[in-house]
Amino acid sequence: MQVILLEKVANLGELGAVVKVKDGFARNFLIPQGKAKRATPENLKAFEARRAELEKVQNEALTKAKERGAKLEGLTVKITQKAGVDGRLFGSVTNYDIVEALGKLGHEVERSQVRMPQGPLKQVGDYPLSIALHTDVTATITVSVLGEP
Repeated sequence: MQVILLEKVANLGELGAVVKVKDGFARNFLIPQGKAKRATPENLKAFEARRAELEKVQNEALTKAKERGAKLEGLTVKITQKAGVDGRLFGSVTNYDIVEALGKLGHEVERSQVRMPQGPLKQVGDYPLSIALHTDVTATITVSVLGEP
């Protein structure tokens, strides 16, 4: 299916690009979330009429994400969990725990923005994690997992 992108989508294209994607991806993700429209002649004309407005909104979102990224960059978050004598946690630290800890520090982040490539943290220690605030903006934070007996 051919779609027009209404915002920049990672690994797909820039604002205004007409790309061919699988039908399910367009129907279930891109179109319902407002990231794309079907590439019909009417929609192409309507997009060109709104292009300046969409670019302005995208630039504002990028500027806000850069500001938030500058505040988050290099931040250290301490999370305390029950742990055994060998340093293994009796559970794990997930993206939900990290979002909660960041919220207490005054940073609003969504769970989907926390990137945990190795999965939940199950050991005591310091872990560098990235927060994807925008397709172009990522901030690196350090999560310090402390064990309590």
